[in-house]
Amino acid sequence: MRPLTEEETRVMFEKIAKYIGENLQLLVDRPDGTYCFRLHNDRVYYVSEMILKLAANISGDKLVSLGTCFGKFTKTHKFRLHVTALDFLAPYAKYKVWIKPGAEQSFLYGNHVLKSGLGRITENTSQYQGVVVYSMADVPLGFGVAAKSTQDCRKVDPMAIVVFHQADIGEYIRHEETLT
Repeated sequence: MRPLTEEETRVMFEKIAKYIGENLQLLVDRPDGTYCFRLHNDRVYYVSEMILKLAANISGDKLVSLGTCFGKFTKTHKFRLHVTALDFLAPYAKYKVWIKPGAEQSFLYGNHVLKSGLGRITENTSQYQGVVVYSMADVPLGFGVAAKSTQDCRKVDPMAIVVFHQADIGEYIRHEETLT
């Protein structure tokens, strides 16, 4: 378990900023204490500094995980967000998409969101902007990337993809053996 290097921090913060923008500062400086990001086995964990101090007694090879896994670095040093970060991204999301009840199951199975399943979208969402996907009852379901801008969504046909799927809460069941 080690702190992230400058390059790793930059790559990770750029990815998270696609979803929450300047609210990134609110993740680190929280009212309930200071939180930090730590790297362990190519995975980035979001952990309270208080818990981090307590875990200092455990050797690195015996430690499985600590805190919440935000994502992992690939072999090419790109950062990939995991669905476990959804609970921390959703409250601070700048751009949101709400999907209709009929499209929820399709999204939770790992499919993209079509225009026919789109309920609402935040105004001024640009193309390829990171978005958090909600049900119509404001339950965060996952996150993705907007395939079309808000203005383009009004004009496209119902079978066009409007949000590219990145991660969803259905992954807890589909990939339960690999999520740590």
